[in-house]
Amino acid sequence: MLAAVGFFALMDAVLKALSARYPVLQIAALRGLTALPLVLLYIAWRGAWHRIWQVRWPLHLLRGVLGILMLSLFTMGVRELPLSAAYTLFFIAPLLITALSVPVLKERVPAAHWWAIAVGFVGVLIALRPSGDALQTGFVTLGGLATLGAALCYAIAAIAGRLASRTDSSESLVLWMMVLMSLGAGALALPDWVAIQRTDAPLLLALAITGFGGQLAITEAFRHGQASAVAPFEYSALAWGVGLDWLIWHTLPAPHTWFGAAIIIGSGLYLVRREKRITEVHASAEHP
Repeated sequence: MLAAVGFFALMDAVLKALSARYPVLQIAALRGLTALPLVLLYIAWRGAWHRIWQVRWPLHLLRGVLGILMLSLFTMGVRELPLSAAYTLFFIAPLLITALSVPVLKERVPAAHWWAIAVGFVGVLIALRPSGDALQTGFVTLGGLATLGAALCYAIAAIAGRLASRTDSSESLVLWMMVLMSLGAGALALPDWVAIQRTDAPLLLALAITGFGGQLAITEAFRHGQASAVAPFEYSALAWGVGLDWLIWHTLPAPHTWFGAAIIIGSGLYLVRREKRITEVHASAEHP
């Protein structure tokens, strides 16, 4: 999971760099197109072609649409915000997944979890700083709202992915997401397509490698480790965001961003630890 977060953080830095020269929909299409050859090679290496066709297309189409929206909105967010501020707002996604699991997955969420979700939203408001300077992480900025929209799309896509994973293979989940993102975002971006500059070839190669490496690492993380044990390491993204902001763009998070991040991360860790405790209690009751 630490490797996955590192890959994705580097990918987001590439997205931020590309967003200065290309439309967000074109960047979403490039994300899928550059990673697709590596995904196909990976499936061939695993000999998993027979596992990619038995899929529930409505769920995959939903994930494809949400993937395009999520990446486009998140690219808009990092174009205007430091990576660390965008990550802070995006950390609301695990709390949204918990909230959405009730109506969609029919899971029971204890009252204490709802309190943690409410506290997490307070952290988001602090990080947004509604009365703050619009040049920073103010509520009225497009970047802040776009990042929150990306987090919501990610949460819904994660729920759809959970449903699809009950019957579909991990190879099909990765492949068709990349295919749908390439075709869908490519078609939408075509009218305003900007010619790719030859000097951006290294960035596109980095986009392919980091995106594929992150996807592979996160798949292996959840394959070999319990979700409750692995998920907290996602918050290491904030350290990557701060480091990349400082090294590349020479900026550091504002104090309200740190405060909001601490509240959101604290709420998320509480949910993870409590869920792990509940799972252990159920396991001990079933196997005394």
